[in-house]
Order: sequence, then structure tokens, then C-alpha cells
Amino acid sequence: MSYKALITGVTGMVGSHLADFLLANTNWDVYGVCRWRSPLDNIQHLLDRANEHNRLYFEYADLNDQVSLLHVIEHVRPDYVFHLAAQSYPLTSFTAPIDTLNTNILGTCRLLEAIHHEMERDASYKPVIHVCASSEVFGKIPAAKKPEAGIHEECPFHPASPYAISKVGTDLLGRYYAEAYGMTVMTTRMFTHTGPRRGDVFHESTFAKQIAMIEAGMIEPKVMVGNLKSLRTYADVRDAVRAYYMLVTIDPTPGEYYNIGGSYTCEVGDTLNTLISYSTMKDKIRVVTDPARLRPIDADLQVPDCRKFKAHTGWEPQISFDTTMHDLLDYWRERVSNGTTFLTR
Repeated sequence: MSYKALITGVTGMVGSHLADFLLANTNWDVYGVCRWRSPLDNIQHLLDRANEHNRLYFEYADLNDQVSLLHVIEHVRPDYVFHLAAQSYPLTSFTAPIDTLNTNILGTCRLLEAIHHEMERDASYKPVIHVCASSEVFGKIPAAKKPEAGIHEECPFHPASPYAISKVGTDLLGRYYAEAYGMTVMTTRMFTHTGPRRGDVFHESTFAKQIAMIEAGMIEPKVMVGNLKSLRTYADVRDAVRAYYMLVTIDPTPGEYYNIGGSYTCEVGDTLNTLISYSTMKDKIRVVTDPARLRPIDADLQVPDCRKFKAHTGWEPQISFDTTMHDLLDYWRERVSNGTTFLTR
């Protein structure tokens, strides 16, 4: 039997890698939800497959339009739903809080309500649903209060941005629909995850992009940065999507919530230094703090305790930090070599 998987946010970094994983490792049909204006760069390599209707289909829907969500759920009736779409950039949320809250909280509610509506219409329909929250829900945890083994699932929420607040709502909505309606919804709080196709508004990706542009002579040999003291634990996006697959296929438990993250922890400044060390221009690059890249409040101690998820699924990260960073830099080198013009952000 061939199952159907629905991925919201399929054109994003995580969504596109999840589509790659499912197409390569399952016989499922994959339905990617995107808006008419969604950029297709991250799924360019999949467009021929979609045009041939070879296990890959794109469906129009928007988290801010209830009718479109009702239509796509009724039309596809997915066995598995991976809800990844969001306004996902914390810094932007400070200047666009209403859009962030509407898309991430109400958008999640609209999607879950559409699924619930289809389940009420047909009692035999019982999909497995993954709601993607974020480690940002834990916010700014003082070092003195951080558990020795890292941030575990029961640590209190202390969100430090409108984005983080929106993901608290996303997290709680997932659990609410599981408890109130018996839906098989599980929530994840993925810690920092990156790799090829990472958006250039995120710290490690903007570092890599700037280095690639410096190597190509497109900008001066200086990398603009924000807060370099924030502590992060990194996972590779390809390990992350494998975790999401295991989440929905290994004893999916309604209402459960899991912290997931990598095993390599360092300060953002160390990540920058690692990327610079790979560069042919490493002896010429200067680092310059850009006040516009600093958040009003920063979630600066993001170290996870993933024992609950690992015990449940057996998942372990497999891709090293060095491999992830090399692949991220090479991704930007390739994009820069194509002659594309970029914003220097």
C-alpha cells in the first residue's frame, strides 16, 4: 500500500529535504503545499518529477486561507501530515509580530481544524500529524537554571521573541487537538538545524553566503555579524528530516512532544570561525558587528536534552558538524558561481 504524505512548507529548507528523503526512502506519494508566490529554488531539482506526476504533486494552499486548507485536506486525504510552514525568522518577528502570530498560531489552528473537519466527515480517516514547533519556545534560560543534561521537555517556556511566542501557541495547539479530539498529533521542538538550502537570514547561512561572495570578489572581505556569544547545538537538516520520518512511523503517540537536536555545541562565533577557516580568503576576512543584526532579546543558551526522543525512536544524529558546514559553504559557493545577484544581508 502506498501512503500519502502532505508537507506544508515544502519549498523551505526542511520541507524540500523531507521531500527528498521520502521520495528516496519510501514508496509514499508526496504532496507539497505551497502558495502561488512561493519561490521554487529549493525544489528546482524536483520539478521534472512533479511535471511527470512521479509520486510528487504540488497543491496550492495558504495557512491564512481556511477554504484552501479544507480543499487540500479533502482532496489529498493524507495519511501523514508534516506541518512545517511558518514565518520562521525570529528577527523579522520583532517588526512583523501580527503576521508572525497569525501565520504560525492561527495558521496551525486552521490546518488542524481542516483535518479535524475531514475526520468528522469520515470516521475511518485517521491521519498521523507532525506539528513543528521550535526550541525557541524555551527562550532565554539563565545559565544557572539550565539543567545539567540540557533543556528537556518539561523546562518552562520563556519565549524571547514574537516568533517564539507564536511557536508556544503552535506547540500547545498540537497537544490540544490530540487531547480534545483524539487526533494523532505530535509536536517537536527542533533545535538549530542547518545545511544546504538554509535561508540567508539565519546566522550560519549568512556567514557562509558572505564568505562565498567574498571569495568571488562580489563584496569586500568583511563578514557582518550579530551576537556571536549565543550558544547553539547544531544538527544537520538531513538528520532532522530523518527524525521527523521516525517520529510519525515509530509508535506515534497522540499528544506527545519531543526535543530534537544535534550533538555539537558551540558559540555562534565559533561557527563563524569554522566557516572562515574553510575559506581561500581566511587571512583577509574581517568580522564587523552590524547593530541591525542584533535581536532586542536573544535566546542565547540553546542546548537540548534529546533523551526522550532517542529512547522512543532510536534516532541519533549521523552527520558531523564539519560536514554540515562544508556542505553549507559549498551550497553558497555554487549559487554565487551561477552569477545570481544577492542582497548583502
